[in-house]
Order: sequence, then structure tokens, then C-alpha cells
Amino acid sequence: MIVKDKIIDKIRSADAVSFHDFMEMALYYPEAGYYTSPGEKTGSKGDYFTSPYLGNIFGAMVAKQLEEMWMQLNEASFTIVEYGAGNGALCYDILTYMRQNAKMYNGITYYIIEKSPFMIEKEKVSLRAFDGKIKWIRSIKEIGEVTGCILSNEVVDNFSVHQVVMKDELMEVFVEYDGNFTEILRPAGEELKDYLQRFNLALPRNYRTEINLEAEDWIREIAVALKKGFVLTIDYGYSAADLYDQKKAAGTLLCYHNHRINDNPFLNVGEQDITTHVNFSALLHAGAREGLQYAGFTNQSYFLISLGLAEYIRKMEQNGYNNANGNPSLALLLNMGQKIKVFVQQKECKQVFLSGMRFSLLLE
Repeated sequence: MIVKDKIIDKIRSADAVSFHDFMEMALYYPEAGYYTSPGEKTGSKGDYFTSPYLGNIFGAMVAKQLEEMWMQLNEASFTIVEYGAGNGALCYDILTYMRQNAKMYNGITYYIIEKSPFMIEKEKVSLRAFDGKIKWIRSIKEIGEVTGCILSNEVVDNFSVHQVVMKDELMEVFVEYDGNFTEILRPAGEELKDYLQRFNLALPRNYRTEINLEAEDWIREIAVALKKGFVLTIDYGYSAADLYDQKKAAGTLLCYHNHRINDNPFLNVGEQDITTHVNFSALLHAGAREGLQYAGFTNQSYFLISLGLAEYIRKMEQNGYNNANGNPSLALLLNMGQKIKVFVQQKECKQVFLSGMRFSLLLE
């Protein structure tokens, strides 16, 4: 039975389900959701591109930042935890770069947290060159205390969200089924109201947006697990002030299917990606309550340039890389990077300067 039928069955047994529960089933229902079923999700054969698919430059720059973090910590061992590794491209490029630093490479343990059994098998094939270096787990709680860096690239934007609309009071979007999926509004619970109050947000009438409670739970769990080191979060998103600006009164939800974009999550159920932009202010404040400190916030283009992107390309050219006619993938990477943010938090570290945060922005 396809995931659409599973959702319909749940709606019929409960009258309606929250949009959060609809999204969770559509994306993550075991072996049938978009991310838990077989099939390509990213790249030319999938539904969208992420930065690691545009060549190894992105992974090399991330690895440079991780190398600097390792030097700042001055520890013999360094643990990297990556959430949602996709086909393993970022992990592959990071470890390939780090092989140049034998001392660091030998002290690395690399964990991948992955929900999909299909993706785990795919990653094991693409990463077989690093057998023994990588371990697959389902939860960061399986590791114990982490000294190193916890990394995610375009993961938090796929967490299931609650949708709300401001009417005479704050209303939450629920989904029912009468031959088609349709929306109904019910009074929002206190947890959703409290979320907006934490950021002093008074939404105008008919303003529609998303609230990602899972992101706060996620960063709190990471903060507890991290003994010493950094959290590196790369994703589409804004500060709370920008995310809930009047210009975004329709919300930020988008769906990707065969490299085409739509804003209807009720199409291609279980066969299209559903994303929303991240509230980085929520990660900042929820993390701070568990001991994570702000270490920088910038966009991905500035992050890559600050880490020596131009110099890296020059070295590639000296080794035979031909960039005479430009590099479409590099241009796309930098264009995407204007929209993607890079956020670093730290714990139990001395005051550090990270090269990737040279052009850090204010985050409140």
C-alpha cells in the first residue's frame, strides 16, 4: 500500500490529521515515504540538487573548516557526526581531503545518522573506499559524548512542520480527505503560541507560516550529546525577524519533483520533497539554553570564499583542471550559496575565530 493510502487511512480513523503528521508520513513513513523509499532523490536523476552534487569543491571547503576546528580543539581524536548524508558525496569529499592530513585522518571517527535503510546501503557502496572509518547509526544517543563537530547539510529544512494561519486567533492547519486532501483550521495549541511569543511575533490577520518545533528538539539533543566542539548547520533559512517578515506572509513551503518546483504538498504524495525554510534564531536560542554558544552565521557563498575557494580552484587548474570556459557547476554553487546559510555553534571551546565566519552576520 502506497504512503498516500496510509495517510488516508489515518485521516479516516481520526477525522483529520495535523499538517505536521501529514508531512511526517509523506516524507518518512517506513519504507514508503519520500525519504525512506528506494529511488534517487538528488542529482540529475532525482528531484533537486544539493551543493555536494556540484563537484568536490564544496566538500573540500567544509573539510578545511573541520580541519581548523580540529586544530582549535587540540585533541588527539575528532568525531564527525553527519545527519542525513544523502548518497554520501559530502562525506566522501570531506574524507578524501582529510587524507592529506594523516594525523587528523587517523584520529577521525565519522558517524552518519540515517533513517532510510535504502540510503544506508547506497552510502555504504559509494563510501566503500573508507571501510572502517565510517559508522552508521540511527540516533546521536548511540555515540555517547562527542568531541568534534556535528554536521548537517540541507537536513533541518526537511523536518516536519506545523502550519499556522492567523485569524481572530492563531489557527493550526489540519488535513482531511473527501476524495482529495483538503485543509481545515483548528485553534492552535499553547506550544505553537508560545513559540511565536518567544520571538515577540505578532502575526497580522491571514498571515500563513510554518513552525518547526522539531528543529528545537533536534538542537537540544545535539547540545546534550556534544561534550566539546562545534555544530555546523548548513541550510536554507533566515533569522526569525526575516523569516516572519510581511514579505513571507504565504509561508516558505516548497515541493520538488523531477527538478520542478510547486507549492502544493498534496501532489505526488510520497514522491516529492517537501521543504520549509529554517528559523536559525530558534536554533540559536534553543541551543544556548543547553550550553551552545554562537560562533558565526553567514551565507554559503561567503563561507566558501572565506575558506579559500579561489586559491583552491587555482591549485586545481595547476593540476590540469580546465576552467577556461568557466565552470557552470561552480557558478550554480555560488548562486545557491546566496540563499543558503551557514551557522556555527560551539561548546566548551576557548574563544575561537573560524575562517569560514570571516563575514559573519548578526543573528538574534
